[in-house]
Amino acid sequence: MVNVVWFKRDLRLQDHAPLHLALQKRQPVLLLYIFEPMLLNDSHYSERHFRFIKESLDGLQKQLEAYHTQILIVEGKAEDVFKTIHQQLSIKSVFSHQETGIQITFNRDKSLKLLFKSLSIQWKEFVNNGVIRGLQNRKTWINSWENFMSQDLLPFSASQGQFVNQNQINSLKGQFNLVNLSTERNLNFQKGGRPTALRYLRGFLQDRYPNYQKNISKPLLARKSCSRLSPYIAWGVLSMREVIRASIEIEDKTNHKQALSQFQSRLRWQAHFIQKFEMEYRAEFQNFNSAFNVLEKPYNKALVDAWKKGETGFPLVDASMRCLIQTGYLNFRMRALLVSFFTHLLWQTWQEASSHLASLFLDFEPGIHYPQLQMQAGTTGIHTLRIYNPVKNSYKHDPDGEFILTYLPSLRAIPLEFVHEPWRLTAMEQSMYNFELGKDYPRPIIEMDTTRQHASDSIWKIIQSQRSKMEGKKILKRHTLRGSH
Repeated sequence: MVNVVWFKRDLRLQDHAPLHLALQKRQPVLLLYIFEPMLLNDSHYSERHFRFIKESLDGLQKQLEAYHTQILIVEGKAEDVFKTIHQQLSIKSVFSHQETGIQITFNRDKSLKLLFKSLSIQWKEFVNNGVIRGLQNRKTWINSWENFMSQDLLPFSASQGQFVNQNQINSLKGQFNLVNLSTERNLNFQKGGRPTALRYLRGFLQDRYPNYQKNISKPLLARKSCSRLSPYIAWGVLSMREVIRASIEIEDKTNHKQALSQFQSRLRWQAHFIQKFEMEYRAEFQNFNSAFNVLEKPYNKALVDAWKKGETGFPLVDASMRCLIQTGYLNFRMRALLVSFFTHLLWQTWQEASSHLASLFLDFEPGIHYPQLQMQAGTTGIHTLRIYNPVKNSYKHDPDGEFILTYLPSLRAIPLEFVHEPWRLTAMEQSMYNFELGKDYPRPIIEMDTTRQHASDSIWKIIQSQRSKMEGKKILKRHTLRGSH
């Protein structure tokens, strides 16, 4: 009889409650990761995610060599995998973190509960990063989260004899479709795995964080001044508690307390949104505030395709999309700009942007993804409506056009004064610079002032409606935090 530790979005050995508790039991432990076809084929996920996961798993396998064990890594439907393991080794308990995922993982978990019950297998699920399942409101959540984060880190302490032996693992492997962890390295993307994660953490807290607050909105400078820890937190290579504790350790030594405080505030902000989605999982498909269901946004394939390719004719928007395509990373303000442009200026529903952006974000985290999509789309009814002006943001946050020219090299042919608004070039000037608008770079696909006004009028009309205000009060009552919204 064995206990199984099922890894999901928690690809680490340290500060891992399911693993820590399983190792305290008498039964040998089998470590398991499942590449599930339902996720491999889901439009929210892409090769960049699975490459990062494989790199992280490969690091864990190397770490486990000292214990003469390894993670059983297979491809298959979770129910079928657990049935096979149970037939071969007899599972007493499954240990895992709770997962704030998408609808299909929620449905999978409901099916697994029934399966485990029928097989008399105990499923012990643990709170992940302070996000609590089953809350009806947020009145006590922040206290619970702070208490969780203040607890000691759970060490990984094990001996060889605590794991299922290698012969049993080899025997199991013959029952499954195994997954090859080798990947083709792409230097444009952050590499998965704990050594890399710890290097980013050390580098940020030793050298880079003083410019965090100053450069957070700058698309080029943010690439170095921000922590870049989000994929390691999203996939659980680092626990949130590890990151917070590491930042607290330098509080008394720093002369940049405001920058550090802003970073810590955003760590709590991250948990706040995941908790919100945990309590409102319908937000994967529906508007938070149902008053916005009356908005009519007809699908326009040409506009959507241009946005997806970074060919809208608005340089900062296009550079942001192409940067995301090429590197999997984009700072928060530019992410907000992409969503605002799509939902307000192109007048498309946020649902049409969801899977495309998720597939590009290396740090795709469902609990942040959907609340942020709706916050920027203005469908919560409780946040300030922000319709980002891509031209003003371009001048403000990329004044020298460095970010734009990095990802839109065709614009290097024209003077800087036109890089933010290439449509201002006359026909003679285009000829002078051997540059043709519509050929070397697209013309704007919309008339911005007209569409911006339409979006503002339409959304404000709903915000001011009685139904929106009533729905907003319900949302606030359910999600109000101590001392804030």
